[in-house]
Formats: sequence, C-alpha cells, structure tokens
Amino acid sequence: MADNLQATFGESLLSDMLDDFPDTLPSPEALKFKILVKNKKIGTLKETRERKGSDKRGKVEEWEEEVADLEEEEEEEEDKFKESEVFESVLGDNQDKETGVKKLPGVMLFKKKKTRKLKIALALSDLVIYTKAEKFKSFQHSRLYQQFNENNSIGETQARKLSKLRVHEFIFHTRKFITRIYPKATRADSSNFNPQEFWNIGCQMVALNFQTPGLPMDLQNGKFLDNGGSGYILKPQFLRESKSYFNPSNIKEGMPITLTIRLISGIQLPLTHSSSNKGDSLVIIEVFGVPNDQMKQQTRVIKKNAFSPRWNETFTFIIHVPELALIRFVVESQGLIAGNEFLGQYTLPLLCMNKGYRRVPLFSRMGESLEPASLFVYVWYVR
Repeated sequence: MADNLQATFGESLLSDMLDDFPDTLPSPEALKFKILVKNKKIGTLKETRERKGSDKRGKVEEWEEEVADLEEEEEEEEDKFKESEVFESVLGDNQDKETGVKKLPGVMLFKKKKTRKLKIALALSDLVIYTKAEKFKSFQHSRLYQQFNENNSIGETQARKLSKLRVHEFIFHTRKFITRIYPKATRADSSNFNPQEFWNIGCQMVALNFQTPGLPMDLQNGKFLDNGGSGYILKPQFLRESKSYFNPSNIKEGMPITLTIRLISGIQLPLTHSSSNKGDSLVIIEVFGVPNDQMKQQTRVIKKNAFSPRWNETFTFIIHVPELALIRFVVESQGLIAGNEFLGQYTLPLLCMNKGYRRVPLFSRMGESLEPASLFVYVWYVR
C-alpha cells in the first residue's frame, strides 16, 4: 500500500516533516495541495526521519491496541467517561494555568482493557507524519503526554457528555490537537447526529454518514460553503486563542447581530409528490448555532400556488454568536393528513449572507439542485 500511495500521489504525498514545522502542526497554507496519511504509527517522527532512505520493504512492527465488542460500545464510552472523571478529579489539587482546571499527577485509574496485537508495515507507518491516530483517554492524559502530531477520534456519546460537563477542557483540547467526532456504532441504519454541537466547541472533523440525507448533511454542506467551498474553515478567534473561556451554553460576552429577513416570494417551487397535498406552500427559516441562538420562524401558508407564491413577510432574529450560526431555508407543502411534505432547502453560514435583495437557490433532500426553483428575499443585519 505504501508503494501504491507513493506511486499514485508522488510529490503531493507528504512523506516527511516540513522544515519550518519540526515540532508544531503546519498551517493549512503550508499544507496546501498536500495529501496526508492518517493511520497508526510506530515510533516517533525523529525515528522516522532517521530511517529515511533505508530499505523498509517487507518490514513489519507489532502494534497493541484496545478492543471492544461493537454492541458494548455505548457501555464502553460510559465507562471511559467515568474513568476520565475519576482521573481528572480524584487526585491532586494543582490548578492548570492555561485552563483553570485541576492538574493531576501522572497516575491513571483505568481498568484493564482487552488488547490485540496488529502488524503494521514500517513503510506505511513512516508515511504518517502529522496525523498519527492516537486513542483518546482523557483531557488530563492529553495535556501531559499527547504529542502535537497525534490526533484523537472520540465517539459521539462520550463527546456529547464531555462537551456538557468539561466544555472548557474540550475547547482547550481542540486548540492543541486535531479532534474527530464519529457516529456511535449502534447507528445501524447509518443515521446521523447534529454536527453543530461539536462545531460549537472547535472540533476540526465531525464525521457523518454521507450516504444518509437529512438535516445533518444539509448543515454539513452549508457549513463548508464558506471559504469558497475549499473544505477548510478558520475557526473563530474565541475557539483559537488560549485565554478564551468561551462556553456555547453560557454566552456572557460578544457582539450580537440583529438579522432581518423579508421573505418576498417563491419562484417555480418544486411540485408536491403527494395526491393529498395541493401545493399549499410555506417557508420555515431556521437558525443553528449555540443553544441560545437556535430558533425558527415560518410564513403563513399560500394556498394552491407553488409556482409563484408571495408572502412578503419580515422576520427578525437576535443572534448572539454569529460566527457559528447557520441559516436554513426550508420549503414545505402543507399536508393536513400525512403532515407537511419537504420540497427543498438551502443552508449557509450567516456571515456568508450578502445584504440586500437576494435569490436563494433550493436543493433536494439528496443535495441536488432544483434550479430554477428559488426564493426571493431581502437580507439585512447590524451589530
């Protein structure tokens, strides 16, 4: 596999540390057009560099990792959270200067886990530079031992609990280490969770089941419209600076935005697929962001006119953390028997909305363009 990666990607494959970043993560600008391999890694970056140029073909090393049964993952995450809680609060009473939380001796109170040994090709291991996969144990363990090039993956259940009870430590962790959140294994139907709650605390990668359409994927697609759809978004300053005590559930400072949207009309809205729905159109405007900003308002229903409905209604929203807010327009056809039918939606970051008269394109549940279907709106916001 290592040979195939090098042959396929050539110079684009990052196979060595950048000279300007020997002991810190490079900026996205420094890594532009580079392909990084994320995997388990044997040894340190220094050892990798010392082996550079040597023949590693066929050489393998053993790697020991913890294992858990799939059906026990929920219980496993619950146990890990409790262990983390014990580890972070039972021992010691020194205060960490950077986070204000207790800093403890390097003693860990984890119960013994089942382990298995894996064999990893040394040539593949040496292609892992800045993205070494490392199992998350606790925030305290990461502060004491985790290296700058080690990344964590945390299950949604544990991450959700940590985000509620250890929010400042979580945000501090995401300032130093790339953190990935993944769906729990019990989502056998490939359903998704709402990624917004983890974007709110600075998690760099929130993994979703892309094959499953719905609200979470709408938010995902809308979030990354920013920065030209490049796939990279700079986190707000309050999620990057070391002395910030931002808490998405307890906003004490900031500069709120008053957002005004006048929903004027619809243009060639999609046809309903239900025989019981008569094209009675309505629009819901939703705000996703920190908990205090989450809200929605809707228009009145325009009867039997999906082609060119006119609402001419004005809605006002007070948004406390505009840097994290997403605006979602949802068009539905009212159904009195089977419920409303989804016709189309569009989601985008609040700060990507241009002021003035604007046309809002609509997309299907599968993320396909419904051109020329759109909404005609007037947007204005002030701090």
